[in-house]
Amino acid sequence: MLTKVYAAALLGIDATLITVEVNSQKGCDFFMVGLPDSAVRESRQRVTTAFQVLDFKLPTTNIVVNMAPADIRKEGSAYDLPLAIGILAALEFLPTEQLGNFLLMGELGLDGTLMPIRGALPIAIMAREMGFKGMIVSQQNAHEAAVVNNLIVYGAENLKQVTDFFLGENSLEPTVVNTREEFFSHQLEFDWDFADVKGQEQVKRAMEIAAAGSHNLLLVGSPGSGKSMLAKRLPSILPPLSLAESLETTKIHSVAGKLGREGGLIYHRPFRNPHHTISTVAMTGGGSFPLPGEISLSHNGILFLDELPEFRRDVLEVLRQPLEDRRISISRVKCNVEYPASFMLVAAMNPCPCGYYNHPTHPCVCSPSQVHKYMSRISGPLMDRIDLQIEVAPVPFEELSSKRNGEPSKFIRERVIKARKIQEERYRGFSGVHCNAQMTPKLLQQFAQPDNEGVTLLRSAMNRLNLSARAYDRILKVSRTIADLEGCATIRSHHLSEAISYRNLDREDWAG
Repeated sequence: MLTKVYAAALLGIDATLITVEVNSQKGCDFFMVGLPDSAVRESRQRVTTAFQVLDFKLPTTNIVVNMAPADIRKEGSAYDLPLAIGILAALEFLPTEQLGNFLLMGELGLDGTLMPIRGALPIAIMAREMGFKGMIVSQQNAHEAAVVNNLIVYGAENLKQVTDFFLGENSLEPTVVNTREEFFSHQLEFDWDFADVKGQEQVKRAMEIAAAGSHNLLLVGSPGSGKSMLAKRLPSILPPLSLAESLETTKIHSVAGKLGREGGLIYHRPFRNPHHTISTVAMTGGGSFPLPGEISLSHNGILFLDELPEFRRDVLEVLRQPLEDRRISISRVKCNVEYPASFMLVAAMNPCPCGYYNHPTHPCVCSPSQVHKYMSRISGPLMDRIDLQIEVAPVPFEELSSKRNGEPSKFIRERVIKARKIQEERYRGFSGVHCNAQMTPKLLQQFAQPDNEGVTLLRSAMNRLNLSARAYDRILKVSRTIADLEGCATIRSHHLSEAISYRNLDREDWAG
């Protein structure tokens, strides 16, 4: 008897439908075709052992399994459940009337336990788009998949519950999630707040500008000056994720298997903080069967690189193209996938090997050549892509011991959201542009042209600092954001002056 059961395969952050066709006839062989990998082929042993736990023994028969379309490689153990149900239906131990209404995914343990899979959310989205009535997954994936409305999601603990469901002997309870209520109730909860920061007003101002325009930021300062502490608080002043942004971000983390046991939507913008020993593949994504890397896991959020010069040169250089295109393409012999990578790059570093160059009280023991060599670990093209370069000075004792709290994040966030709304309205008619950092050269001509006084100031800065054309564009983008925070329709000279002041590392006197 020929039966069809429906599953899914992940391609990038999206899913595609896989039809598992099972045919039984006279014989004693087992064939599996349709480009399965070794993990899929091994499912035969897991399935047959799980059958024994159910007191079901496979009769002597010839079973042929085809996983269509055959030109898409099937990977992993998530096809155990559809394969098991397909075999039982082909052997006429299960009715086939309801099989076409449900998409099945899950890994089987040897005792028949259903275990979680990666990518339950994009698979559920695809199931709804394809018109399936429902989806059956492990109990641990049910909450994640149930985020998708207009799709009935059943979470099962073992294979017996699924077989009893199709036999009509028990009814699985659908998992119900109030997506909007759950999403909006957690958005403004943060562990870190700028109210705890003493002093550092200039740095906080720069971070507010960076958040308002989604600009890249570099913090340079001596050990203990507060660089990492400030960076960890940056998510608390970013605009909240929209539901569409949250869904896209959650899909990436779901495919990467980073959602954890509870699943559900991601409420806050991601803050990824990889160690400086990270490899190129871990940063960009990839592997034999590509998975998202840190730059994609930072999508719609922040990629924080602490101790920037300690990262390998090749790891830093691969950031250049995603910072411009906001996407990363992973090409392998067997596949070619593309992941979104629209993130804010926030980096921190010491100014020299000993860490005390330009420190007001602690002497630096590094020679000018050592300082220059240390800074040269970061290439000019990458430095050009960083909009704001800020020196973080140590906080004086008087400010550290003060009992007065700093400005809370919620007030800074209100100004940031107001500036972002101005930008959203400005770029409403331009596809793929939502904030000032994403402006194209054409949009710079249209929305970021300074007045005559500003042109004179900018010309002087370009000649004095020997800035590149990319740095020129970055200054205009930052100036546009400063004007938006001020509610000013045009860029004026004081906006440009402040933007130029944030190019600290371009000064001629830096590093001797």
